[in-house]
Amino acid sequence: MLRALLLIVVALAAVYLARQVRKPDNFAGRFIVWLMNKSHSRLTDWGLQHVRIEKEFAILDVGCGGGRTIEKMAALATDGTVFGIDYAPGSVAASCAKNAELIRAGRVSIQQAMVSNLPFEPDAFDLVTAIETQYYWPNLLEDMREILRVLKPGGTVAIVAETYRKGSRDTVLGPAMKMLGGASLGVNDERELFSKAGYVDISVFEEPSKGWLCVTGRKPAANPNSN
Repeated sequence: MLRALLLIVVALAAVYLARQVRKPDNFAGRFIVWLMNKSHSRLTDWGLQHVRIEKEFAILDVGCGGGRTIEKMAALATDGTVFGIDYAPGSVAASCAKNAELIRAGRVSIQQAMVSNLPFEPDAFDLVTAIETQYYWPNLLEDMREILRVLKPGGTVAIVAETYRKGSRDTVLGPAMKMLGGASLGVNDERELFSKAGYVDISVFEEPSKGWLCVTGRKPAANPNSN
């Protein structure tokens, strides 16, 4: 009886933690996003090496988590603005706290929103990033098209992940992603997704020893002959 009760408690705790990873709340989720800031920092640095960030860029971070990526990009886009969205209230709260001074200075703006319905005008951003979040998007193709909508012509999207199908860490992290209900895409899957969504100049970068993946693509430049 006691063993059965213990198993139930462990199972419930695992389910609760899985939900917190996907959508941190304002309480226990704060610890989760703190861990994410720590564990994803090197992955983020590696991913950002594959994109150009100019001082005046307008940037959007989709699934901003604990706000560390926003802080890093704001340090590069010193004359621009960095926006962050996350659908989890705990992530929004943590990200706002992390970037409080930048928010007061008007250089950062963070709000709760879904990738499927971004609260921005078309052609708004030079760069859109998504670090460790694409796994959980509700409709990958339509959500990539929604990002395309808010990119400026010629603007870039960068999707960065610490595991991917057939990557070196897939055997370890793949089952965990399945438990969390996350999508598991491989290199060819990403290329096809980017292409179907309307991106051009698609590039794939892999870090084999760590199992990391970064995929970038551009919104086609405006046709100067179009009316």
